[in-house]
Amino acid sequence: MTEMIDPTTEAALAGLRETAPAGLAHATLAAVGLADDYAVIDSPVGPLRVVWNGRGVSEVSGETDDARFEARFHARTGRRARRVAALPAELARKIEKRLAGDRHNRIDLDLRGTTAFEQAVWRKALEIPRGEVRPYGWIAAEIGRPKAVRAVGTALGHNPVPLIVPCHRVVRSDGMIGQYSLGGPQNKRTILAGEGADPNELEALARAGVRYFGSDTTRIYCMPTCRDARRTSERHLVHFASAKAASAAGYRPCLHCRPLGAAVA
Repeated sequence: MTEMIDPTTEAALAGLRETAPAGLAHATLAAVGLADDYAVIDSPVGPLRVVWNGRGVSEVSGETDDARFEARFHARTGRRARRVAALPAELARKIEKRLAGDRHNRIDLDLRGTTAFEQAVWRKALEIPRGEVRPYGWIAAEIGRPKAVRAVGTALGHNPVPLIVPCHRVVRSDGMIGQYSLGGPQNKRTILAGEGADPNELEALARAGVRYFGSDTTRIYCMPTCRDARRTSERHLVHFASAKAASAAGYRPCLHCRPLGAAVA
């Protein structure tokens, strides 16, 4: 039997109805990764749009126009992005720590639509310390794909979250700085210089044919930006054009920068 509701109660219930807050639908979709929010932050290369949803950060963009950015983001992901005033405090803190060089500070990423190979390349780039660089060949060897040097470069160019995944720390296999998806090579040089890696010095070494530094006291050889190489005084520093030459001279590869990975390129 259906229970009747008296008119007084029905009127009281009707009075409880309120219009849903503006933006509630978008916020709900963003929480489950079906839409995204973004905010503008300052960076060493100017304002950046950082995009996120309930799954993690989905993009970092140097686009300066909201409408163009939102249209391109929708075309890439099929999702709507809405600008908000600021990043959530916890995410802002994590990004600040990551940009300061804390590689162990976990930031969730939403990398849907990318390949397993691309994700392997980006995860390996995350291992490169602040102020150091590695060549494409090092990434390729470290992920078990030593012949895929060109594909590594392509994957880095498609990195949707530059700076958070530091593809700026990967240089060409000939030692030159190379391109950068976040605003081009000049931005890459600016970021590297801010981290303590001198792009001009690195390219001068590359042009001179110097690919590795050795220490005549430890008999270990490293890539030039390795923290161990930086601790070697000038009078104990030995230059090598190749890993083969270093090995022939009786030097062992550094366990930190693992230069043999670069040597296969």
